[in-house]
Amino acid sequence: MSETTAPLPSAVSATSAGSRTLTAGRRRARIALRGLEVLLALFYGIASALPKLIAHPSAAEGFDKLGWGDTGMYAIGVLELAGAIALLVPVLRSVAAVSLGALMVGAFIVTIVAFDGENAATPLILLVPLGLIAWARRDSVKDLARLVRRTP
Repeated sequence: MSETTAPLPSAVSATSAGSRTLTAGRRRARIALRGLEVLLALFYGIASALPKLIAHPSAAEGFDKLGWGDTGMYAIGVLELAGAIALLVPVLRSVAAVSLGALMVGAFIVTIVAFDGENAATPLILLVPLGLIAWARRDSVKDLARLVRRTP
């Protein structure tokens, strides 16, 4: 056989099988990331924002202790709900994750200063998946910039 002969079929199938595995892995990663976004959106919308927006006594007590009252409680609730909704909008996911991350940094500082560190780990734990989403969806910021620059 000469050097110009075609590759063996097994070599071709091994290459295409490798690319199929890579594609399947990327697909699974996208699905897992989307599931994480939905899970965080549900957490921020239902477990975090809702008690503040309905002035549940457990939320109101904490904000009264801070001296922020109802105004602060509703403001944080609205920010959390907006972030939860934005996590579900493809072009806003990265910005939402960064914004909610900033909110979690503030929550961590407040829990350390005003509540003697009680439940301070919760905002830190939430920073990990928010950072992952912000990094993985960083290309969506370019799409958002294009939409903002578009003239009517």
